[in-house]
Amino acid sequence: QVQLVESGGGLVQAGGSLRLSCATTGRTVGYYAMGWFRQTPGKEREFVAGISWSGGSTYYADSLKERFTISKDSAKIAVTLQMNNLKPEDTALYYCAADLRDLMDTRPLSSDFRHHYWGQGTLVTVSS
Repeated sequence: QVQLVESGGGLVQAGGSLRLSCATTGRTVGYYAMGWFRQTPGKEREFVAGISWSGGSTYYADSLKERFTISKDSAKIAVTLQMNNLKPEDTALYYCAADLRDLMDTRPLSSDFRHHYWGQGTLVTVSS
């Protein structure tokens, strides 16, 4: 069983940056596309970014791609999200997600919610 553990959340002022990380534990044999979602109370979970198992393909929410960068260490099955120029509306619980893929499947993690594995989330709070 694969577990995803997020870290790096915290409190930051508007305009600042944070770097979120997601590491895997457990049985991690295989190829994993990974990505990030976020959710605020009272709102639906929102796709942020996805990346292929090799790190060669990425996919972003249109509204975030200018400020957020996803990257992946394929050797460690870990993913990071660099968030720059943060805004108060970026305040949310950020979740890591992952799908087990075949070697030839180079698609990034998709924006739907049907993923094999989810983390518990890390809270990002952006003050104005």
